[in-house]
Amino acid sequence: MPPTTTSSSGHKPGKSGRKKGRKARLLVIVLVLAIIGGVAYGAFWSVSTVRASFPQTKGSISLEGLSGPVDVKRDSYGIPQIYASSDEDLFMAQGYVQAQDRFYEMDVRRHMTSGRLSEMFGKGQVDNDEFLRTLGWDRVAKEEYDKTLSAATKKYLQAYAKGVNAYLKGKDGAEISLEYAALGFSNDYKPQEWTPVDSVAWLKAMAWDLRGNMQDEIDRSLLTSRLGPQQIADLYPEYPYSRNKPIVQEGEYDASSQTFVKSGDGTSTQSTSSDTSGTSSSASVDSAALQSQLEGLYRVLDDVPTAVGVNGNGIGSNSWVVSGAHTITGKPLLANDPHLSPSLPSVWYQMGLHCRSVSAKCQYDVSGYTFAGMPGVIIGHNGDIAWGMTNSGADVTDLYLEKLSGDGYLVDNRTKPFTTREETIKVAGGASKTIVVRETDNGPLLSDRDDELVKVGKKATVDASAPDRGDGYGIALRWTALDPGTSMDAVFLIDKASNWTEFRAAAASFDVPSQNLVYADTEGHIGYQLPGLIPKRAAGDDGSLPVPGWDSKYRWTGYLKQSELPFEFDPARGYIVTANQAVVDKAEYPYTLTTDWGYGTRSQRIADLIASKIKGGGKISTDDMRQMQLDNSSEIARLLVPKLLAIDVKDKYVREAQKLLVGWDYTQDADSAAAAYFNAVWRNILKLAFGNKLPKEVRVKGQCLYVKPVNTTSPADADQRVLECGQRDADQAQPDGGDRWFEVVRKIINDTDNDWWSTPATRTEKAATNRDQLFGRAMTDARWELTAKLGKDIDTWSWGRLHRLFLKNQTLGTEGPGFLQYILNRGPWKLGGGEATVNATGWNAAGGYGVVWVPSMRMVVNLGDLDKSKWINLTGASGHAFSDHYTDQTGKWVDGELLDWSFTDKAVEDSTNDTLLLKP
Repeated sequence: MPPTTTSSSGHKPGKSGRKKGRKARLLVIVLVLAIIGGVAYGAFWSVSTVRASFPQTKGSISLEGLSGPVDVKRDSYGIPQIYASSDEDLFMAQGYVQAQDRFYEMDVRRHMTSGRLSEMFGKGQVDNDEFLRTLGWDRVAKEEYDKTLSAATKKYLQAYAKGVNAYLKGKDGAEISLEYAALGFSNDYKPQEWTPVDSVAWLKAMAWDLRGNMQDEIDRSLLTSRLGPQQIADLYPEYPYSRNKPIVQEGEYDASSQTFVKSGDGTSTQSTSSDTSGTSSSASVDSAALQSQLEGLYRVLDDVPTAVGVNGNGIGSNSWVVSGAHTITGKPLLANDPHLSPSLPSVWYQMGLHCRSVSAKCQYDVSGYTFAGMPGVIIGHNGDIAWGMTNSGADVTDLYLEKLSGDGYLVDNRTKPFTTREETIKVAGGASKTIVVRETDNGPLLSDRDDELVKVGKKATVDASAPDRGDGYGIALRWTALDPGTSMDAVFLIDKASNWTEFRAAAASFDVPSQNLVYADTEGHIGYQLPGLIPKRAAGDDGSLPVPGWDSKYRWTGYLKQSELPFEFDPARGYIVTANQAVVDKAEYPYTLTTDWGYGTRSQRIADLIASKIKGGGKISTDDMRQMQLDNSSEIARLLVPKLLAIDVKDKYVREAQKLLVGWDYTQDADSAAAAYFNAVWRNILKLAFGNKLPKEVRVKGQCLYVKPVNTTSPADADQRVLECGQRDADQAQPDGGDRWFEVVRKIINDTDNDWWSTPATRTEKAATNRDQLFGRAMTDARWELTAKLGKDIDTWSWGRLHRLFLKNQTLGTEGPGFLQYILNRGPWKLGGGEATVNATGWNAAGGYGVVWVPSMRMVVNLGDLDKSKWINLTGASGHAFSDHYTDQTGKWVDGELLDWSFTDKAVEDSTNDTLLLKP
């Protein structure tokens, strides 16, 4: 029987998730426009169908499986706070409530993680499903559930699934979400019951988007087709440890017999240790032999739908914590804002999970951000501690070149058989497809998913130590998340931790993805811990390039123990900042965590803002933390503008634009004309100095250039040029303009005759042979680019007109017909901020100015009075397109506002608008 309703009232609409249009390639439901052709029928469909999916938020509902009554209290933004008397009831109610608001989003996510998108959206998703089946996220999740997770965690996952299924019981698709009604016009898809493994698998999708440096590993190899070793080194400079401080400055790792402690005066001691990782890796294959595999691999990776990020590129976040010695309250303040792809609804779901009385039977009293489809709270606070996360960037993936044969693959001059399995992909409206997945000891063969990956050109050469290429080399992926883990255990352990010792113990279970964890507690302590499975590699391999799978010495040799991972507790400086910078100075730590940190622009800016505030005894407030989150200052503008203003510009219209930079304070407000012009200049500097010299595999799609052929040796051929067009989508191309490029430019800024500053002549411009000539040309190009985009009158220019945010439904809002896109999508909003600023509204300089990632939420936790904490989400609590809570937080998010965050019983009661009673 369906749940029994004794009273009904509701307002909250369905779901939506988001996906970059070009990536999703989801079914285009052409029948919808035809079926909804008439105005009258269209009006009926839009009203009756939408209302059918609105959740009940008042009165009472009877749910089979509850052991006692549960109260669901929603505030004026629809954010739920759940009160129960047992753990199982608490998590069952969480599943029910999240399904009310977000089930379509949950359903799409589980079909993605299990490689079953074709079941919902048809044959356009078969290639993605093949790749996801090859990775086997759901298989690993099932193994985790069966073998590695604790009995308590499995009990909570079961309770959560029971709650989701209680919501689904007796409902057809149209009663669940508007999107199902649309899908119903073109196929007969019906939502299936939720399982505990569906929740666990979501962590794999999150780990994939936060997987570290695999993209850089591919890019560095692709660059070898046109650039030499020194040029590539120029584009991947060393981390600037002396200028941008790492996270751990006064901390330690406490492995037995290996300890360093860095004191406030900068001195340090360190025992010697054999470094388990070297300085470079080298597959025994030259660059030509890598090109076809890696180019094809990029195409496959680029089509995989994103879960929370931009397919591994540009993923960042800010978090920091300030001790009570420097705050107005006398207790710590903790801020966090993860930077992820904009999605509708937001990837985050805000809620509170409260035991009416905390005891052995009911252990949780926690509030914060979680993912729809997963029990517990991922980021937030309980009554004793608060925590935040940023992506550590630790290198947890490696690509292995494999020498394949019909019988298997080569290892140490012997052929080993593949591990194989068959996977059958069901396709809505079409025939099923069966694939064979092959695995080596290093992992699944990604190259099996694209024929081009195993075809090495007849002229490709290999050095003497590599095996004969035969039919080509395959590519296998070694990734920590493909081993069963315990991250789901860590979620529940962190949620109920009450002090630093319990928090660190919980963090030890957080194996993937590796995240920077910041900590604060009501006793006044602050801390940092790097968790995660981080591999040890053989000497000579730093994980920066693909390595030969046929040589066993390149296998991982183990993982760092928690006692070997950096942490920091109550540092003397009184604050800790994590913003994807280096975790620890490599000179003071014996292990290589990655070669590809963020370059510390955001982290150092945050640290400087804190230091300037507390200088001379100043105190920081909750609102100060909020203001820091909104800092728009451009560090690259601070470096370049004085150089740009020194250039003698002849063209009066270009000079008019140049004058915008005079007196500019380098802040990138949405209404700033100077910010618009500077960012256009920066984009053109990057294009002229670097972008036009990169190989087509990393340049933006549609950008075609005449270039010298690769491997030109004859003087007679030196001036011959061929037309090559870029192959990457706009939000993935290079140079993207992030703070790696800040560092590239900083390294050569005073070398005015550096080769990078040269660019050939065009029909309208002379060749540039030095920095100022190139800068002048960039200023001219930027002036006319913005004239075309914003108009000739510079008084009408603004950064926000270029830098816009669109929120799109992850499926039908990108590939559906115009009618559905209109009702599901929202925007645009004009944003301030920019690339590598604290207010990191990211854009890709190779592709344009549109926003491609954002602070997906913002929070400030006040450990002195938890009810004075603040939070905001990018969108709203609901995934239903016509709900009051679909995007009701977005306007405030754009304006930099934060909402009150109630936690105690009284504060929650005072802020409650609707109460729903769930009863046995």
